[in-house]
Amino acid sequence: MKKIKYLYLILGLLITNFTFAQLSDLAKIDYTILPRGNSGIEYSRVRALFNYPIKLKKEGTYILVGLDYSNIMLSMDGNPSFNSEEIRDFQLLDFNIAYTTPLKNDWRLGVRLTPGFSSNLTVNNVSFEDAVFSGDLVFIKDKKESKDVEKPWRLIIGASYSGNRGFPFPLPFISYYRKFDAKWSYNLGIPKTNLQYHASTKHRFKLYAELDGFTANLQRGLLIENTLDAESINMSLILSGLQYEYHITNHVQFYARSSYVLSSTVNLRDNNKDNIRELDSSNTLYLRTGIRIKI
Repeated sequence: MKKIKYLYLILGLLITNFTFAQLSDLAKIDYTILPRGNSGIEYSRVRALFNYPIKLKKEGTYILVGLDYSNIMLSMDGNPSFNSEEIRDFQLLDFNIAYTTPLKNDWRLGVRLTPGFSSNLTVNNVSFEDAVFSGDLVFIKDKKESKDVEKPWRLIIGASYSGNRGFPFPLPFISYYRKFDAKWSYNLGIPKTNLQYHASTKHRFKLYAELDGFTANLQRGLLIENTLDAESINMSLILSGLQYEYHITNHVQFYARSSYVLSSTVNLRDNNKDNIRELDSSNTLYLRTGIRIKI
């Protein structure tokens, strides 16, 4: 029970970070790799995201529509007791529909609906079992660029639901950012925490903790030792590390991060989402690099 509660808290960390990024990113492309090391699995992911803002008549109000696509590759060593080719290549595609508008007293509303699919696509057709649905509702008060405050800050409160992380129920969260010095800022919340060093207007370093991973349907199932039938795969990572950011312009950013994997699990699951086989996942290094364009 304690382990489950801990995972819920870490999951909330990801959702807080993910929700605000989805509402502010116009485009992003990145590459992630977990080198095999002493593990029997190497994980790599190429991700591309594009959002197109449509300005509405009300001042500061936008609709964002876009796509979020990932290709995930798992490479396995040895001779497992199943056909490893079935879990080698995964396709994830989300359709983003977001709405943001200013409210009273400098608050802003953000709403995002994200239908999509996550699958190994071994039969080349998308089915209902491949479908995933996500949604977010947040209220944002952002004073990061305000000239009338001595120490810039931002508060985000709301709720999020995601069918692609294995926890199909809404989760509340809160995130508070404050720049307390010309060179330093922090982000505190329940449970998100990070510390940033602003070396200059162009260069920034960030200590962070994060959850990563994915869930995907196995269209043809997967027979294990002729007795168990897996219907999906779930990968969960708890990370802690350092990120470097180079701000090319106010809206274009290059980033590179190196993380230590605090916890890693890769499970094959049955049709009730119960774990039936844990795969070797002793990777310790996590690397990601990419470029993003923000509002």
